[in-house]
Amino acid sequence: MNENLFASFIAPTMMGLPIVTLIIMFPSLLFPTPKRLINNRTISIQQWLIQLTSKQMMAIHNQKGQTWSLMLMSLIMFIGSTNILGLLPHSFTPTTQLSMNLGMAIPLWSATVFTGFRYKTKTSLAHFLPQGTPALLIPMLVIIETISLFIQPVALAVRLTANITAGHLLIHLIGGATLALLNINTMTAFITFTILILLTILEFAVALIQAYVFTLLVSLYLHDNT
Repeated sequence: MNENLFASFIAPTMMGLPIVTLIIMFPSLLFPTPKRLINNRTISIQQWLIQLTSKQMMAIHNQKGQTWSLMLMSLIMFIGSTNILGLLPHSFTPTTQLSMNLGMAIPLWSATVFTGFRYKTKTSLAHFLPQGTPALLIPMLVIIETISLFIQPVALAVRLTANITAGHLLIHLIGGATLALLNINTMTAFITFTILILLTILEFAVALIQAYVFTLLVSLYLHDNT
């Protein structure tokens, strides 16, 4: 079986046209708008989890920062559902694409920075030069702080891409090893299959954790600038 290890990360096409947009829009179908006076259990559990996460994440924000609650909840729901759907067989995970993650990270990071410069100009500028810095270190420290500021969205995107991609590669490799060992040693293949099941369960947890970490870091950037 000469399958490319990275074939599952190639953006899918249909009749020569990319269908990534349709895949990105699909998770929104998993969160229907309640239209009944009494919701069913699925929607009730969804609303309870959203309220719990929102309450925990917005607790550190002031009134101005809490206006971002809808954006942050939509972000964590989108990333989490996309990551989980990507674990299904023969599916595609958009969050394994660095370009897409940068497309989410850069605008959100830029919005938090612009918010800080608009409402807390002196505090935002003070981050580039801590109080009591020796005069000889001022130019170097300003350059280092500027680089550290601009590297934040790159770190956000790379962290999400690396964790999701690494998990998919491990599942692919261990799954291939299980099939290869099935005709050689049944006991070893069973042990490998057990490891594969445990790894898949772990990847479901990682999918949700990475969505939470991405959104939490954006929330912390917002907290620093509001």
